[in-house]
Amino acid sequence: MKDLTPQRESLDPIEIASRDEITALQLKRLKWSLRHAYDNVPFYRQSFDNAGIHPDDLRELADLAKFPFTVKTDLRDNYPFGMFAVPRDQIARIHASSGTTGQPTVVGYTKTDLENWGDVVARSLRASGLKPGDMLHNAYGYGLFTGGLGIHLGADKLGISTVPISGGMTPRQVRLIEDFKPNGITVTPSYALSILDEYARQGLDPRQSSLDVGIFGAEPWTNAMRLEIEQAFDMHAVDIYGLSEVMGPGVSCECVETKDGLHIWEDHFYPEVINPETGEPVADGEKGELVFTSLTKEAFPIIRYRTRDLTRLLAGTARTMRRMEKITGRSDDMIILRGVNVFPTQIEEALMGIPDLAPHFQIELTKPDRMDQMRVICECISGDLGVDARTAAGAALASQIKETVGISVTIDVLDVGAVERSEGKAVRIIDKRPKI
Repeated sequence: MKDLTPQRESLDPIEIASRDEITALQLKRLKWSLRHAYDNVPFYRQSFDNAGIHPDDLRELADLAKFPFTVKTDLRDNYPFGMFAVPRDQIARIHASSGTTGQPTVVGYTKTDLENWGDVVARSLRASGLKPGDMLHNAYGYGLFTGGLGIHLGADKLGISTVPISGGMTPRQVRLIEDFKPNGITVTPSYALSILDEYARQGLDPRQSSLDVGIFGAEPWTNAMRLEIEQAFDMHAVDIYGLSEVMGPGVSCECVETKDGLHIWEDHFYPEVINPETGEPVADGEKGELVFTSLTKEAFPIIRYRTRDLTRLLAGTARTMRRMEKITGRSDDMIILRGVNVFPTQIEEALMGIPDLAPHFQIELTKPDRMDQMRVICECISGDLGVDARTAAGAALASQIKETVGISVTIDVLDVGAVERSEGKAVRIIDKRPKI
């Protein structure tokens, strides 16, 4: 793989500023953001008043812990524009969640917000190893989802040629990678596996492609999957993080030279990690639930938003700004099976260790009697795998899950291509248990 370390002089000065400079800027911007939310969003005025707290009560960064949290239901309850802090005619862009699990959450951006979003995504792409003049194959979905258009903003800002292919039509994805020869690809990790499958179907070697770096986000993925993708493509694989409620992609990103956690762009987003049970902040280095407060957003300020993502905060390395450990689970995708906490990434990690099994899987939950049951549906790596070898691979996976996670599961090893593929975020859990 190529050395893609960006030149130090290409970095924004704030990326390598002292911690004192960063915290001073954060305090100034945090005071503004709290006041902006309180003055212009009725929800925040009521929320702060009910908690007996006022923006003027923030005198140091630690005081933020006195302010109430914002959760997804608050956004849904104020659908569609109740959380906006500027008049409707100042909104330059609107995005929204799919709303598949309830009322969609709607977010808005002023022109300044879009400028800032482009800046942090450009910073993320540069940290990933891309530079002006490169070409990016952008396979994130375009539309109301923030992924495609958010990445596009940053690519424009950095001076990259963008191929806005979006998701789907996988044979065309491979054809355009081969014909256009982009340097980088932005895509969900699960869809990257579908693209790899298509390379195999077309009899092409992905290691001979032009891709130097893949920038993956929108769903948790493991370091085992990173290694699989890097070896398959002979390219760097880095993690990018974001969520529409906070901005979209570009809240944080790994640096290609270290790949040791995602540097948070702390001049725009203030991170906390809390105990998910008590809501109390935990010290840097301790694991908990990630919480974000926006520092510069005009249209849609967000105060202490509970992301449900589980991580810990770490000191900066390649940049001065703090890192967040790679997200491998969410408090709301955790499965409690017979008293054991299970995350889909734990199943993925076990699966990646079985050579005869492909990295595609789904988890089916049932309750045929008093006890919950888990079935892992996966597929063999090759159509040449015989019945005995499939049985052995399934048994090896069940044993590995039992050993590492502590639960007994049923394994179904299907034919190549039998597990449903995703063109965006992977659907990992199929819950067929009776609704209480």
